[in-house]
Amino acid sequence: MNEVIVSPKYQVVIPKAVRDRCGIVPGARLQVLSYDDRIEFVKVREVCEMRGFLNGCDPTFNRDENDRT
Repeated sequence: MNEVIVSPKYQVVIPKAVRDRCGIVPGARLQVLSYDDRIEFVKVREVCEMRGFLNGCDPTFNRDENDRT
């Protein structure tokens, strides 16, 4: 498990193993999310990087009888 210490300026260093695994480089943008007592960093991707990430997904959708058309 990777552990970090919060500095007096509330800064943390992302461990090298995590940076390498997630492809985080200097200047990378991260979105910060908080849930209860948990903090998550999510790498922000450019739209052009998202092309094709849904390939292979089933596009069919079954509506309930009560859904509006």
